[in-house]
Amino acid sequence: MTTDQLSATFAALADPTRRAILARLATGEASVNELAEPFPVSLQAISKHLKVLERAGLISRSRTAQWRPCRLEAAPLGDVAGWVERYRRFWEGGFDRMEQHLAELQKGERND
Repeated sequence: MTTDQLSATFAALADPTRRAILARLATGEASVNELAEPFPVSLQAISKHLKVLERAGLISRSRTAQWRPCRLEAAPLGDVAGWVERYRRFWEGGFDRMEQHLAELQKGERND
């Protein structure tokens, strides 16, 4: 995944409405009307959110007669998870060092 694609994915995920749309699509495909239902915004606003998600590769749309269902495309989320995983080792190492330091402090308090 290129850095530009990763940036597009993170930008798409930065909005809570778009994250909620992805959460809904994780349960199965849905129409624009179905996706718009829980939000107090216009269909035009939802369509704009869907375009951002589509450009980031997070959703796809198809056409079946009059129905244009949206579906989740999880591959970019896997790429994000892989990117984050590289840094998980860093913050876990920090927690391990902090745990060791606290154990040493507690041991020192018991010896006083």
